[in-house]
Amino acid sequence: MLMLPPDPEARMRRALEQARLGAERDEVPVGAIVVGPDGELLSEAHDERMELADPTAHAEVLALRRAAAVLGDWRLENCDLYVTLEPCPMCAGALILSRIRRVFFGATSPKSGAVVSRTQMLDLDCFNHRVEFESGVLAEECGAVLSAYFKTRR
Repeated sequence: MLMLPPDPEARMRRALEQARLGAERDEVPVGAIVVGPDGELLSEAHDERMELADPTAHAEVLALRRAAAVLGDWRLENCDLYVTLEPCPMCAGALILSRIRRVFFGATSPKSGAVVSRTQMLDLDCFNHRVEFESGVLAEECGAVLSAYFKTRR
């Protein structure tokens, strides 16, 4: 298994590689990775909504599914997720349900962000699990990848 350095920026760069791969495949360039408790890379993903014709095929959901398959357990309690864009409500819910420990994200999502932008799902005390979060990790670079992609589409 590949061990990643503990630096959040180094880990976000790995998620950015996935985002760029998604852009090459004409998907919205969002990338995510799941890192295990000892720093091992458990999974990585990019959006695959177009390719799979699946509205739930966001990078976060795919990375969580793949990490759970590697571990053989849906509980990702001591794992962290790094994602280039602030999670939407569906993905924030998946983070809570997977019992992920922390999420680190890059760019905020003013239209659909469910961590700090539009709503603050991870701050609600009505769920049985709390997900810690850190925003703004390589935010400019993450935002630039998205901006470049959408610039070619308009």
